[in-house]
Amino acid sequence: MTASPATASPLDRFRLDHQVVVVTGASSGLGLGFARATAAVGATLVLAARREDRLTAVADELRRSGTTVLTHRTDVSRPEECDDLAAAAVAEFGRIDVLVNNAGLGPAGAALREDPDVFGTVIDVNLNGTYWMARACAPHMPRGSSIVNVASVLALVASRFPQAHYAASKAGVLGLTRDLAQQWSARRGIRVNALCPGYFASEMTASEGAELLRGMVADHSILGRFGEQEELDAALLFLASPASSYMTGGSLVVDGGLSAIV
Repeated sequence: MTASPATASPLDRFRLDHQVVVVTGASSGLGLGFARATAAVGATLVLAARREDRLTAVADELRRSGTTVLTHRTDVSRPEECDDLAAAAVAEFGRIDVLVNNAGLGPAGAALREDPDVFGTVIDVNLNGTYWMARACAPHMPRGSSIVNVASVLALVASRFPQAHYAASKAGVLGLTRDLAQQWSARRGIRVNALCPGYFASEMTASEGAELLRGMVADHSILGRFGEQEELDAALLFLASPASSYMTGGSLVVDGGLSAIV
């Protein structure tokens, strides 16, 4: 049982012992880091991704360290698969305490040459998928639960690379976060917040053009470097845990000062 605000120590409030945590996009990148971080503070995990082989490898790793893990192949752009994931979590563990809405795509492409199908796919995964997952999980979340929607610093500032689809989808996530918080926080006791990462070393940022990206971050952010996974994990744990019990409808920016000087 989670300690009450009156009796919990500051560090205890970051614990997720016996909490059922759903992490989407958990097979690689930031989602893999979030799975490891929530496991480290005691969570029981439900891990979702499209790449089932990678998901299985992550689950095996975490089980070896003593974490209880359920995996479920899920394409978050399909509402019925989001419903299936939530149903599987509830069938196995009885409830969902935390949803980390992390699944996402981040390709670059000039607006005037954009393939409409690519634009639609990015919106379907990053924005619509965030909504479908939240809607699927919310009916199974008790009071005191938390939804963390992973947005981006590019929801707040313009990219120096052409990413209209990505920026639009992540700005939409911020609007969605505010509205769901208004609907669910007082009525259902579910806090809904957004995490806005800057540039972190991951599969998404290791693709073609990575050196140009690192140069841009070096020139245009206060800290002048990519972030490390553990620097984002701490922010994720804050939003997911009782440590942020008086925060809802908000966003937490972790970007090395990129948005402060752009």
